[in-house]
Amino acid sequence: MSGITDLKTLLREMRPDLRPGDYVYCSVPADADEWLSLKPLGFFREDEGLTLIVEKADADKAGLTYGPVMRCITLTVHSALEAVGLTAAVAVALTRHGISANVVAAYHHDHIFVPADDAERALVALAEATPVLT
Repeated sequence: MSGITDLKTLLREMRPDLRPGDYVYCSVPADADEWLSLKPLGFFREDEGLTLIVEKADADKAGLTYGPVMRCITLTVHSALEAVGLTAAVAVALTRHGISANVVAAYHHDHIFVPADDAERALVALAEATPVLT
């Protein structure tokens, strides 16, 4: 099944869902595949190392250092990888409320990582913005 590309449809049907748990971004050496045993929600290889998105509790147990504690909001609409404007629209909605966002696009959905303390406000911002942006 292919994803939706029409921006108005994506925004109308995105249904933000706040995942349980706290997540953190960690950086480990790029050749350290043993960190994958932490079952990261996501990871990306960069020249500087391997970035892991893992549950905070798992990072703490492994003794990893990390930045801010984040929550994950999944946009439950099946967005196509080639869709244009969804990331920008979400960023604008959150920017209007002073909320930072880190977007991870996966095959079926987009996942927005926001500071844990701002998660509920982010849901409100996305809900308020959807009719305005369409």
